[in-house]
Amino acid sequence: MTEGARRRVVVIGGGIAGLAAAHRLRERAPHLDVILIDQSDRPGGKLRTVELAGGPVERGAESFLSGDPAGGPSAAVRLAEQVGLGDAIVHPATSKAAVAAGGTLHDLPPGTLMGIPVDTDPPEPPAAAPLLRPGEDVTVGALVRPRRGDLVVDRFVEPLLGGVYAGRADHLSLRMALPALADAAERADTLTGAVRAALAARRSTPGAPVFSAVRGGMSRLVDAVAATLPDVRLGLPVRDLRRDGSRWRLTIGSTHSPSALEADAVILAVPATPAARLLSTAGLRGVPLDYASVGLVALALPATKLPELSGLLVPATEGFAVKAVTFFDQKWSHLRRSGLTIVRASVGRAGDEAQLQRTDADLLGLVRDEVARLIGADRLPDPVDAAVFRWGGALPQYAPHHRDRVGQLRAELTAHSTAPGHPPLTVAGAAYDGVGIPACVTSGRTAADALLEALEG
Repeated sequence: MTEGARRRVVVIGGGIAGLAAAHRLRERAPHLDVILIDQSDRPGGKLRTVELAGGPVERGAESFLSGDPAGGPSAAVRLAEQVGLGDAIVHPATSKAAVAAGGTLHDLPPGTLMGIPVDTDPPEPPAAAPLLRPGEDVTVGALVRPRRGDLVVDRFVEPLLGGVYAGRADHLSLRMALPALADAAERADTLTGAVRAALAARRSTPGAPVFSAVRGGMSRLVDAVAATLPDVRLGLPVRDLRRDGSRWRLTIGSTHSPSALEADAVILAVPATPAARLLSTAGLRGVPLDYASVGLVALALPATKLPELSGLLVPATEGFAVKAVTFFDQKWSHLRRSGLTIVRASVGRAGDEAQLQRTDADLLGLVRDEVARLIGADRLPDPVDAAVFRWGGALPQYAPHHRDRVGQLRAELTAHSTAPGHPPLTVAGAAYDGVGIPACVTSGRTAADALLEALEG
């Protein structure tokens, strides 16, 4: 690097974590040359709004949490406000959902934590010690099943976890899926006490909306963040990352015509597998992580009578391929269109992706039949328009002690980045800090702050 040249930071990965990281770098260090690179033809990763029957529908996440555990606005809300979309934030018209079980729809019980009720009858006897040792991690099922029973886990907890992670209660890390409950379980000798403490730790305003979305779709948020970045390069896979003296040397582009790019620091904001590959070329090891694949089927129906709900969840024990259904125009008033009913169903659970091998036509037919059965209808009318969105390897499946493995990786990266003459390197995204848009935004911003500290150290 010639004397007086601007230092360059490259963010690899254009999902919301990478976008948030690059935005944070521009916000805090406008003197840096920040480049965001993604192999796709558009930024946003799994956040993308497309057209269905003349209106918007999401290919991925439809909403994000409105608040954070401390009681303030979530990182996603703050980011939307920073890029001028504060007035475009909307909230559900109804949040009442149900669980389909035994051929009927059951209301989600109020006052629960991810479907876990506070109390039991008879009362739960206290244990001889806190439920978890400091730092101990178990699966959600291992903590809840012995104390609330299979019915609670299978009918309520697992469908809610499945809606977020496409995962199973008996395999997902408690500390990743329900961190507040894990922390409370270190101090409580009953699950009742732990759930009560975790619920009390939520500093949300009574009656405040839990979820938010952006009027016009998630692509509008993606585009607004990307518009703040001076150098976004798309359609360019990063094939290699190696230290070259005190800088990083990236090999990007196709195998037939690769090119090189040098950087003073790098943020990896890609899923665990490509991140591990790039870390290995840099002489480091990634974090092992499995992913679940999901499919989303959107149906634009002629105006159809539906249950007065935002949607419903389906336990795996019910034998349906569909695991969740959203009644879009009932949940979101800004999406209502005269003469149409918009329904979107989710298919695919961890370890059970066989249904995703169906053709689009077969999957559409299956979902249409199952949604009709779930709402007690003979059949659904022929759709005016329909679409299938497939996400292979979409949702990370956090095994117990995943947080420890991430902590070890970050400690190694910190030691590497602060060693004399070593260029800084950090990681960000759902692979490390949890799913959901706010978690990914926070992960990206935290990675950017860590990188700036290393550069300035």
